[in-house]
Amino acid sequence: MIIVAGHLVVDPSVRESYLSDCADVVRQARAAEGCLDFSLAADVLDPGRINVFERWVSRTAVETFRGSGPSDEQSAAILAASVTEYDISDERSLT
Repeated sequence: MIIVAGHLVVDPSVRESYLSDCADVVRQARAAEGCLDFSLAADVLDPGRINVFERWVSRTAVETFRGSGPSDEQSAAILAASVTEYDISDERSLT
């Protein structure tokens, strides 16, 4: 399993429109083969932060979906980013 997690930083004045513009990407990801979860969400404390969480069955599934990445407009809005991919070999349910 692959987990992609981290955050993006955008100007607080564009965060809501950035997230709104990402709705189709989230729909497409969740419908993609091998996607277990995909979320982009506004941080409750930092008005410019967008939290990223993705869970995939394999690296191949991630790479197949990822394609060319964010649009030029989305890339231009990102002021900073810290996103990491984790290769997970085991899991334990907490619920």
